[in-house]
Amino acid sequence: MELDQITFQGPPIDDPEVMGKVPEALRNLLVQVNGFIQFGGGFHIRGACRAPLWHSLSYVWAGPTALFRLFSAVRDTDVPFAQDGLGDQYLLRDGRVLRLQAETGEIGEFSDSLPSFLEAVQREPVEILQLQPLLAFWEEGGKLEPGHLLSVYPPFCTKESAAGVSYRAIPAEERIGFLADFAAQLANHTDGAKIRFVVVEDAI
Repeated sequence: MELDQITFQGPPIDDPEVMGKVPEALRNLLVQVNGFIQFGGGFHIRGACRAPLWHSLSYVWAGPTALFRLFSAVRDTDVPFAQDGLGDQYLLRDGRVLRLQAETGEIGEFSDSLPSFLEAVQREPVEILQLQPLLAFWEEGGKLEPGHLLSVYPPFCTKESAAGVSYRAIPAEERIGFLADFAAQLANHTDGAKIRFVVVEDAI
């Protein structure tokens, strides 16, 4: 499989423990390239490395801010191998690829295998990864550096987003933390409920 538009490639493997736990299909990929970022930050596969933390598969899988600790629908056995530019997460569960919609915390099956998922991403990245917000950010002159994700305000799942949203790049861990907190609060409300945002500087 050819990988185009790579803007970051992970360091050499230095986390053999996580390599021993991941499914074979992912292990084979990481042996070839230890994680990477494509499409200007639109797709990020994590690597078997201890640093940088934002690229470390073991950190987001089992660390203090692991995804299963942040999102109730994620299991500790799910392998959080990738994410898109907005912070939606891709998980491996029993060989299938699941997608975590991070704004709402909902999980759904996305592909029946890792190879078929990767082939679809390479073939149609804009459609599969929903890269339209990132394209709009680029048109505004924005850029996602490695380790950053695109923050969107107001969140797309709100009615107010139909009137327009603003974008900015923030550290990946900050973005994921915001999404986890937002999804947890949404879980306490029914569809159509009114919510009030309290905007704190540098918190979005």
